[in-house]
Amino acid sequence: QVQLVESGGGLVQPGGSLRLSCAASGSIFPFYYMGWYRQAPGKQRELVARITSGGSIYYVDSVKGRFTISRDGAKNTVFLQMNSLKPEDTAVYLCYLQRAGINYWGKGTLVTVSS
Repeated sequence: QVQLVESGGGLVQPGGSLRLSCAASGSIFPFYYMGWYRQAPGKQRELVARITSGGSIYYVDSVKGRFTISRDGAKNTVFLQMNSLKPEDTAVYLCYLQRAGINYWGKGTLVTVSS
């Protein structure tokens, strides 16, 4: 089994920053992707960023230049540094890991961008 635990969400003003963390444990290797989705009220779940085991990175266009995904392989942790946050970034952010074609999910952490 795979366990994913997110942390780092909260309330931030527009233009502010937050850093999300996702600690993975269990049978996580070999994995193909680790990354972040988000789900805003009334909207579909959206892939925000992901990183492959080889280090290739993808970002959705709306966060390019503002968000940075990284991984600490020694600690099996993936991070999402979010800068220049906008109200439209408000959502529950969910960590995921894909291994052998199966997606595993964390419970999510709420990010609220509001003045």
